Amino acid sequence: MSLQHYVNKKVLVMTSDSRTLVGTMLSYDQMTNLVLSETIERIIRPPDDPEPSSEIPHGLYLIRGDNVVVVGLVDEELDDSISWLEVRGAVIGGVKHS
Repeated sequence: MSLQHYVNKKVLVMTSDSRTLVGTMLSYDQMTNLVLSETIERIIRPPDDPEPSSEIPHGLYLIRGDNVVVVGLVDEELDDSISWLEVRGAVIGGVKHS
């Protein structure tokens, strides 16, 4: 599947180490290496964690293709309506390669 229709659009990328990154996809290659701009890492904490959820800005960001688990388009209107610092949820486990 081609990622061409994701270029210059806001995407969410989940990585093999269970990181959640949101940004505008600038480019990609045949190895699924991705370049994102205005990248934010979302850290969602579980309900019993006293530390609040957070968003960490990373700016221009390169994600190696072997770390990409899933890429999806973001509904920007819905995304903007959510207060991500108040969201709580279960931890998503990482992916192990054998």
